[in-house]
Amino acid sequence: MALAVTVLSLGAMGLQYRLVEARLMQAQKALLAADLDGFRALYDQRRIIAVRQAIEFRLTASGSDEVLVLLDRQGGVLAGPEKGWPVAVAERGESFGAEPAEVIPESGTRWLAVSWEMPGGFSLLVARSLRPVDDTLAAMRRGMLGLLAAMLVAGGLVGWLAARSVMGRIGRVNDLADRVAEGALDARLPGARSDDEFGLLETHVHGMLDRIENLNRATHRLSDTIAHELRTPLNRMLQKLQRIDGQEEVAEELKAEMRQAIRMFDSLLDISRAEADQGTGGGLVPVDLSAVLAEVWELYDPLAEDRGLVTGATIAPGLQVLGDRNLIAQLVANLMDNAIKYCAAGDRLTLALTPDGDRHLMRVADTGPGLPADMRGEAFERFVRAERDRGVKGHGLGLALVRAIAARHGARLTIPEGAGGFTLEIHWPRLQQSD
Repeated sequence: MALAVTVLSLGAMGLQYRLVEARLMQAQKALLAADLDGFRALYDQRRIIAVRQAIEFRLTASGSDEVLVLLDRQGGVLAGPEKGWPVAVAERGESFGAEPAEVIPESGTRWLAVSWEMPGGFSLLVARSLRPVDDTLAAMRRGMLGLLAAMLVAGGLVGWLAARSVMGRIGRVNDLADRVAEGALDARLPGARSDDEFGLLETHVHGMLDRIENLNRATHRLSDTIAHELRTPLNRMLQKLQRIDGQEEVAEELKAEMRQAIRMFDSLLDISRAEADQGTGGGLVPVDLSAVLAEVWELYDPLAEDRGLVTGATIAPGLQVLGDRNLIAQLVANLMDNAIKYCAAGDRLTLALTPDGDRHLMRVADTGPGLPADMRGEAFERFVRAERDRGVKGHGLGLALVRAIAARHGARLTIPEGAGGFTLEIHWPRLQQSD
């Protein structure tokens, strides 16, 4: 828009410049014609002597912007400059006609000149310098350039202010989207809505988030209700099975199935509790993350070695976070359990914890089968399992619980591209030490 206005302004100024130039040239030609008409009238009244006297008087009174020359029949100067025709015309063998003509001598100053062949063989030259015209046009050009520069500066400033305002308001929506993407579905833009398109957009975004939050709350409420309602009768059935005699094998199979179902419901409840507490700082205390990881690794390292895995841990000491020790231990245990469950003998399992700026980087990696390419986008959803893993015991809630616990602590999960097997990186916020 600013570019279009600038182009139109340049076109308007160019047109105005040409009109002024044409008017100034017309005025100079009119003055030249008036001078020539005056000398003609004087010649008709009093002949050549009166013309000569008038030229000498005019040259005495006028400045350097006018030239008047009267020549005799042989080309000698009767009145005017001794060198005869000015503006270096005669030397080139040129002559002026009865119509005003523009001449540019070696000095570079433009002249407008006209000649008249008098009766009797006398010649009269009337010439006017176009320096006033050129000076006026030069001043006009300088003014236009200054105006153009002012327009560009003003346009740039207005454009910058407008872009800053627009980008600021877009940034508000982007910040809200980032907060929602991190799991804060209750995040909203502060302040009143404006009456423009941005205000309408913010209203629509808030309405969409309200709808998503309600649907998400309803879904969680349903899963929590199912988990609570089914967990109790399953426990009762499990207790009754323990009193059955004579069919121990069948009873043990039923007990195992029920325990697995109960564990699934426990995991669903844990996920719901972690998600419900997400974004709130309540219940979080300073925790030595290094110590928690070391303790969990000591428990699972022998199990991994029994499965024939090659293990290794690199844990930087003294790294602290604000968190829940039990939840963090549960997160690490889930990752260890998944790795041991899906890896085969000879695969490698590593755990690393290192400082990374304002965060602590925890990396769990194995060389097992990894995630199928079509599952990377939904790996942390509930009950998601690869078809090839249907025969492995589990219910597809491990990574969902890991994500919920990480979100509870404000940690970010990333699955690096190109890493073999399965690699998960968790960026824990570093505990800010008070002075």
